[in-house]
Amino acid sequence: MPHPQTMRYVQASGPGAPEVLGLATGPVPDLKADEVLVRVLAAGINRPDVLQRQGSYPPPPGASPILGLEVAGEVVAMGPEVTLWTIGDKVCALANGGGYAEYCAVAATQCLPWPKGYDAIKAGAVPETAFTVWANLFQAGRLAKGETVLIHGGTSGIGVTAIQLAHEFGARVFATAGSEVKCDACRRLGADVAINYRTQDFAAEVKTLTSGKGVDVILDMVGAPYATRNVRSLGMDGRLVIIAFLEGSKAAEFDFLPVMLRRLTITGSTMRPRTTAQKAAIAAELRAKVWPVLDAGRCPPVIHATFPLSQAAEAHRLMETSSHIGKIVLTVG
Repeated sequence: MPHPQTMRYVQASGPGAPEVLGLATGPVPDLKADEVLVRVLAAGINRPDVLQRQGSYPPPPGASPILGLEVAGEVVAMGPEVTLWTIGDKVCALANGGGYAEYCAVAATQCLPWPKGYDAIKAGAVPETAFTVWANLFQAGRLAKGETVLIHGGTSGIGVTAIQLAHEFGARVFATAGSEVKCDACRRLGADVAINYRTQDFAAEVKTLTSGKGVDVILDMVGAPYATRNVRSLGMDGRLVIIAFLEGSKAAEFDFLPVMLRRLTITGSTMRPRTTAQKAAIAAELRAKVWPVLDAGRCPPVIHATFPLSQAAEAHRLMETSSHIGKIVLTVG
């Protein structure tokens, strides 16, 4: 089935509030030799999209300027080097950009099959959080069975996936969230303990819960205001993994003494600038270790809301309220 030459996509008229987003028509992207063209059926919304819209997270060189880092859909064309897929395959993918559109070009090795029983919306809600959580919590953070992990922002898209996978792979899970409703959601997802950060000091709670030992790993997206308390919450050989700075990246005062005394590791990463080969390696681990879990019906994404492509601005507005639990997804077509 030949695909059209033009497509609808979400255009940002300039950096700014959600209102800058609107529908436009433009050419279907050209394929590089190692890419597939996906007819997009659903596109997940992620915090980096909001930052890019605001003008503070430009796409890396060579990436599509169109927003959107994850898609689910059908392969309709392939570059000459692609051997992994065939026309008509249903895939979900971590894209380098271009997801808020009817068609998206993405490296074939950054695609994964839809998990068994998933529709496009569920499949489109998986890649970005799965890649991020696997690379950070399990690869960089080295979270192992029997260890204890503290996950901040437990009801964000990342938080939901992190709680589920940490629980699935045998860790004891503590999560923070900003309301009792969200704390209940964390517990339902597999958190052993949920801490309301508005009414409780998470560092004091962790100390009590671990009898003073501290946790093995912390996954943090808050940043500067949590720095000192995060370090205080880590036990011997603990690992702090930073994936975002929702509240700022610069801590005014930071005491490195505990880092030495307890042999702590502080690490962090972003996903988008990684090479195709690096993303392919993460995809291969996901397929081997996480996809069997999803295929078995465990750890499914939590979909908070869906919006049609034309209402991308509304979807961004919802994400900015932080009232959602789980993922916000655009439906296409």
